[in-house]
Amino acid sequence: MTIFISIAAYRDPDLALTVRDCLERASYPEDLRFGICWQHDLNEPNLPFRDDYRFRIRDVNWWESAGACWARAEIMKLCEGEDYFLQLDSHHRFVQGWDAKLLYHTQRIGSDKPVISTYAPPFIPGEPAPISEPMQMNFDTFTEDGIPLFRGGIIPDWRELTAPTPARFVSAHFLFTIGRFVDEVPYDPDLYFLGEEITLAIRAFTNGYELFHPHEPILWHEYTRSYRAKHWDDHVAENGIRVPWHHRDILSRQKVAGFLQKPTVGRFACGLARTFAEYESYAGISFRFRCVQDYTRHGMPPPNPVEFPDWAERTRIWEVRITVDREALAGLIIGDCHFWYLGFHDAFGQEIFRSDVFGGELYEYLGSDTPQIEITRKFASYRAPTEWTIWPVSLSHGWLEKMNGPIASDASSGVQ
Repeated sequence: MTIFISIAAYRDPDLALTVRDCLERASYPEDLRFGICWQHDLNEPNLPFRDDYRFRIRDVNWWESAGACWARAEIMKLCEGEDYFLQLDSHHRFVQGWDAKLLYHTQRIGSDKPVISTYAPPFIPGEPAPISEPMQMNFDTFTEDGIPLFRGGIIPDWRELTAPTPARFVSAHFLFTIGRFVDEVPYDPDLYFLGEEITLAIRAFTNGYELFHPHEPILWHEYTRSYRAKHWDDHVAENGIRVPWHHRDILSRQKVAGFLQKPTVGRFACGLARTFAEYESYAGISFRFRCVQDYTRHGMPPPNPVEFPDWAERTRIWEVRITVDREALAGLIIGDCHFWYLGFHDAFGQEIFRSDVFGGELYEYLGSDTPQIEITRKFASYRAPTEWTIWPVSLSHGWLEKMNGPIASDASSGVQ
C-alpha cells in the first residue's frame, strides 16, 4: 500500500527534519513516496535525500513561486498512481507508526472514499513532541468577503471513541485519503491562501468523499512560523516581484467568494455525487447569509440535525448585557478563581452561546469595588436568548455554585 506524501515547502529550514522524522517513525518507510515542491534559493545546498528513489523533487526559485496552492497543484503532477495520498506542510513531527494508524483507521471507517484530516496539535521545534489530545476543526468566523475561517478545538469525549469521528471541514496541512483524490479533486493553482480549505472540503464532499477527524493524534504541526520566511513577506513589489502576493490574494479571494455565492460544477468546482446545498445542510452553514447553525458553532459532529427551512434568514446578531450583584461573588478570591463559565440559553434551556470570562477580564471584575458587575457579549443565533448562566470555577474547589437569571427585553437586541 504505497502512500504519496505531498509537501509544499517555502524556504523552510525544518523541511529535512520533517522528512527524517516522517521516515523514522513510519512502520513501512519503504512504501512511502514523497513529492516535494522545494521553493528556495537555488544556491542553497541540495536536500540530503535527493538521490533516494522514493523522492520526486520539483525545484523552484523562491521568487518564481505562486504560493501554496500553486505548489500543491504542481506536486499532484508528480503522483504515479499510489494507493493513498497524504498532504502535509513542511513542519511536522509524527507519532510512532503513523502510517499504519492511518491505514487502519481508513479500514475502520469502511468508506470507499474516506478523507482523514484535521488541524494537528502544536509542537515547538527543538522540544520533544508533546502528549496531546486529538483536535477537530471548528467554525470561527466569516471574512468580510464571506469566506469562513476555522480554529482548532479538542474533540469532545475523544477517549470514548474507537474510530475517526465525522468532520465538516478539512485541513490543508494534514489530509489523508485515497490516491485517486488527485484526479477527482485536483488543487486549483489560482487560489492563494484564504478559501483553500473550505473549497477543498466542498469539492471533496460533492465528489462523494466522507470527511473525518482522527480520534487520536497522528502528528504535530508547528504553527508559530516565527523562524520561517513567508511567501507574503517576500513577494512584494519592492522586491521586484512580477506579481506581488496581494494581487494574487485579491483574485483568489474573488474566485472563492464567487464560488461560495454561485457554485458551479467542474474540475475546480463541485462534483456530481452530491450538491452544494447538500454540503450546506450537512455542515449547518449558509454561505448566502454568512451564518452557521448553533449546532455547528458548538463544534458538534455532523451531519447537522434538520432545522426549520428559514433558519438562515432568521439569524440575528444579539448583543446581550447582564448585571450580577457583587455580593453573589463575595466568596471568590482573585488568586483562586480559574474562570467563569458564561452561557446564554433559549426558552427551552438549550445553550445558544458560550463565552467564558477569564484572564484580564476576570481580574477586572473581581478587583472592582462597584456594587454590580455588567457583562456584555455579542453573538449570532436564530434563537432568542432568554436566560444567562455564570458558573465559577475555583482552582482549589473546582466548580462552585451556579448562578443564572432571565435576560430582560431591554438587556438584549437582535439586528440583521
